[in-house]
Amino acid sequence: MTDAPGGRAEMDQRVTSNSEEAELSPYRHFSRSEWAALRADTPLTLTIDDLAKLQSLNDPISIEEVVAIYLPLSRMLALYVAATQGLFKATQRFLGAEDGKVPYIIGVAGSVSVGKSTTARVLRALLSRWPNTPKVDLVTTDGFLYPNAELQAQGLMERKGFPESYDGTAIIRFLADVKAGKHHVQAPIYSHLVYDVVPGETVTVDRPDILIFEGLNVLQPNRGGKELREIPFVSDFFDFSIYLDATEAQLESWYVARFMKLRETAFRDPSSFFRKFADLSDTEAVEMAKSVWSQINLPNLRENILPTRPRASLILKKGSDHQIERVSLRKL
Repeated sequence: MTDAPGGRAEMDQRVTSNSEEAELSPYRHFSRSEWAALRADTPLTLTIDDLAKLQSLNDPISIEEVVAIYLPLSRMLALYVAATQGLFKATQRFLGAEDGKVPYIIGVAGSVSVGKSTTARVLRALLSRWPNTPKVDLVTTDGFLYPNAELQAQGLMERKGFPESYDGTAIIRFLADVKAGKHHVQAPIYSHLVYDVVPGETVTVDRPDILIFEGLNVLQPNRGGKELREIPFVSDFFDFSIYLDATEAQLESWYVARFMKLRETAFRDPSSFFRKFADLSDTEAVEMAKSVWSQINLPNLRENILPTRPRASLILKKGSDHQIERVSLRKL
């Protein structure tokens, strides 16, 4: 007797297919509870007050989220960093080289409004409490955007946040100097209030144990012809990379919610670039936010950001409540 359509044979085929896909996938997937179990006995070193200072606007994060997701991640990264430090010291001894220090660089990527800043800050706070990584610095790619005057001259103001709006050469130079263990490496500073790079202001990175480098397009490969093949990618300098993932609908909803909150807060500052939006009605503000999302942020997500997701070492998949639902770790 043969199996009826949709019966056991078809079910077995689907199970086999899923099993084969799992074997071929470069990632090992964990449910929230499976990942949380990897915390082991890692102590919680952040308080509720600490979290309140670390989270970004409209990106709620709870102590439970830190315990379930970020403590296991910090434990794993501390092990990775210690192993890398040991390998570097062994290599130095083999070469008979003088003592040096190479920072461990972590890239954090993902869409606008997905919560990259909060993730980067929480990781910085946790990792700085591990004994082998007391010095952890955080730099964002925002400071490497071309100044507004230059973007306007090139007709790129409506493409701000796209790869071509950044000074890629300056980013590569900065990461190369940091990775080479140079002292007092400077990065430009960006003001979200005035929506521009701040002339003459910089942040200094001085041989940290870990550098967290956060931005929309940090996993983006180089573009162009054969002449660019020898130019390194930004991600070539990363020892580990994290991609924060969410559905387009979730991202749009979070972006609109953040826009509405800013309309009641930062936009009301007389020096804000977006002061003109503060007096919009609720309906007008929602329409404006959705327009910016659909015309700028969504195309950038689809064309440039989302395609880089498979290049990440770790993918954190968010649910509608901002909580991480699944963790995907690239197999070693």
